[in-house]
Amino acid sequence: MPRFCLCYPQKEPTSMSILAECVSPGKAPHRFCVGFLMGMVVASLIAAPLIMNGDNYYRYRTEPVSHVGGVSRMAMQEESTERSAELWSERSVLDREPQDIRDPASDLDTADRHLHRDDNTVAQRLTEEVRVLVWVMTSPQTLQSRAKMIRDTWGKRTNKILFFSSKSDPDLPAIGLNVTEGRTHLMEKTNRAFRYIYDNHMDDADWFMKVDDDTYVIMENLRYLLSGENSSEPLFLGHHFHLRYRSRGAGTMKYLHYQSGGAGYVISKEALRRFGEKGRDEKLCRQTHGAEDIGFGQCMINLGVRISNSTDVLGRSRFHCFPPGHFTGGRYPSWYHAYDANGARKGVQSMSDYAVTFHYIRPSEMQTLDYLIYHLRPYGVLHALQNLNREHNTTSLPAGHSEVFAQP
Repeated sequence: MPRFCLCYPQKEPTSMSILAECVSPGKAPHRFCVGFLMGMVVASLIAAPLIMNGDNYYRYRTEPVSHVGGVSRMAMQEESTERSAELWSERSVLDREPQDIRDPASDLDTADRHLHRDDNTVAQRLTEEVRVLVWVMTSPQTLQSRAKMIRDTWGKRTNKILFFSSKSDPDLPAIGLNVTEGRTHLMEKTNRAFRYIYDNHMDDADWFMKVDDDTYVIMENLRYLLSGENSSEPLFLGHHFHLRYRSRGAGTMKYLHYQSGGAGYVISKEALRRFGEKGRDEKLCRQTHGAEDIGFGQCMINLGVRISNSTDVLGRSRFHCFPPGHFTGGRYPSWYHAYDANGARKGVQSMSDYAVTFHYIRPSEMQTLDYLIYHLRPYGVLHALQNLNREHNTTSLPAGHSEVFAQP
């Protein structure tokens, strides 16, 4: 009779009794016992990680430590293991009574800095080292919608932000410039705003940026761009435009250079100092009327301020006078091809990974951009820092020259 019966004694068998029977001296092993032993080995291998706690399991990981973008892979593995242990230790929600299920949002802190866990050490350091004051040109009609949305989104990441309107508003707050509303008065509003900043906030920052109330700014990328510049030099950065025209007399074709007003532009502390000291001279700076960005651009050049190349080391744009979709798809108005000094390039490949501004952004779209930039993440993708600043930033124009000659 085969020894198969040994595995079914009258007394209820246990794992140890079966094992003892199968390995007893003088008893030849048979197929069942061999299969039983192999099953125990496999079960032990499967159960081992579950028996160990998170810390012990983590210690047995043999993958070497590496760092990508300042984040330790081993640290990520440890955190993932701890979270897995938490999930295993909890009962399934399906097994709980409704009153026992805690609201998952009860402990959620909706403050911006807590909604993601990125390592922002470099960005925080630049916040301290590259001080930027941003002033927003708004109006009583758009203050409640556009200006407040800026305050509640990207405006929170500025070192200091000021809102200028034709009338003061204590709630935002907005500083009243006592200037008539309308596009024909933008030049006067811009001059008065910069004079106010020169008189009251000159020492609060090293760089001073003007934007419209429908411009979105990625402050971290702006500070990175400016970290490669010297604020003690007279510099002027933004989306470089040039206006081609025929000069009087000889009829030679020339270019009038300036920065797009809608894309936002930045001047250094030295440039602001020159404006504060000589900006009231009508021979150097237009005081009223005319296009604000052209007028202020010519004022800067007449004061010896250099128009700096704001593209990245690959020649890609960082300041944008339209929404992102216009550049990715090349949907430009006809005039843009003549004005853009960077050749009106199109496609994602023409835009810097460290873009700074986008213009014509509605309030709801500002919220969308805030989410896409600061909260949406592809799982498992770690973004390494790139060195995209020009090592020695070239200038589009030499100091003191407002015109560059072109072919007649």
